[in-house]
Amino acid sequence: MKRFLGLTILMMTLALAASAFATEDSVAGKCMTCHKEKSPGLYRQWQMSNHAMHNVTCLDCHQAARGDIDGFMHEGALIATLVTPKDCGVCHKKEADQVDASHHATAGLILDSNDAYLAHAAGGAPAAIMGCESCHGSKVQIDENSPNKLSMKSWPNSGIGRLNPDGSKGACTACHTRHAFSKAQARRPEACSKCHLGPDHPQKEIYEESKHGNAYFTHIDDMNLAADRWVVGVDYFEAPTCATCHMSATSTQTVSHDVGARLSWNLRAPVSKKMENWEQKRANMMDVCQNCHGAQFAKGHYYQLDALVGLYNDKFAVPAKKVMDLVKSRGVMENPAAFSNEIEWEYWELWHHEGRRARHGAAMFAPDYTWWHGFYDIAHNFYFKFLPSAQAYGDPEVNALVDEILADPMNAWFNRPTGEIKADINSGVLPAIYENLFTK
Repeated sequence: MKRFLGLTILMMTLALAASAFATEDSVAGKCMTCHKEKSPGLYRQWQMSNHAMHNVTCLDCHQAARGDIDGFMHEGALIATLVTPKDCGVCHKKEADQVDASHHATAGLILDSNDAYLAHAAGGAPAAIMGCESCHGSKVQIDENSPNKLSMKSWPNSGIGRLNPDGSKGACTACHTRHAFSKAQARRPEACSKCHLGPDHPQKEIYEESKHGNAYFTHIDDMNLAADRWVVGVDYFEAPTCATCHMSATSTQTVSHDVGARLSWNLRAPVSKKMENWEQKRANMMDVCQNCHGAQFAKGHYYQLDALVGLYNDKFAVPAKKVMDLVKSRGVMENPAAFSNEIEWEYWELWHHEGRRARHGAAMFAPDYTWWHGFYDIAHNFYFKFLPSAQAYGDPEVNALVDEILADPMNAWFNRPTGEIKADINSGVLPAIYENLFTK
């Protein structure tokens, strides 16, 4: 039956596609006839897509209006190479509005951040363009001398927060790769792995380590990924993907393209804070969890996660930020430029790399990233690199602050005999120091 249905859909697709370009005199027909020969892979992606099945042609997406800054004449038609969320929103308004309100749409604002500064200053423009901007998005520039009016310094680019000439933010093709725009592809964790990996946000690796990833990779064929409706616990139940937890439908929630609608913590910042309206956002995520786990299981996970984020904040993040702020205000660093001093790199990696790994690892059930790639590296940096670098300046106010930090009960182990520390662990004295983190 499935084979018969698949053949029927294929025949319908081919018939619709054929009718769309059969008339060689039509502009749309010219697009398809030419691209079928010049870029057959692109053509076949479109031909097998839902767009083709519904007779959505090249011009429906690429046709430009007079006055569009990126519009140009091509084979008798005024077109634009870029298809922006504003264009997609003509048919997919709800999705475009949700994307525009999401964290993804603001990713391009990194162009004015310390991340971008570091890439340009310590690296160089080509590294920033092909590194940072390939994920976060470029500010697309117009070049009147280019055949497609797009500057090659900013195009090609499908960064999720791309700043487009029409004022829109984002690129739908970051997840729904052109020209197939496959739902199945966007639902797979690989769709997110271009950007969510590496030393500072290794969600891909974290997911693969977790039992969620293990269950997914051993049940891919059971995931019903290409279905029109994709409700967790109803249409599939073997495992969640990134889309399941952050975007896809449950029995009580509709699909959302706002990837922050279920996030209760900001785990990216130097010091983590609860998100605005975090209670509702946590309830949204727990609704997803409870399709496969009991309510107490989900509550227990967040109970542990909240304590771990509090631990990161209180023991390392807040003290480190105080030290870094004081070092800057005292004017004791050797070199004037940002990131031209070793302590700045140590602080950056403490929260931007190690701290993020620990927090995201805990949030996504990856113990190795929580500890060995997370808190282990945080502690090593904090005690043996960052604080000694601050003390090396010899500034009395900075040294007094470091002494105060090391005298805190959470850090006092550092200058005590091992036997005493083990005794405190076994007796419960040392664990009790952290008990308040579970009640915040």
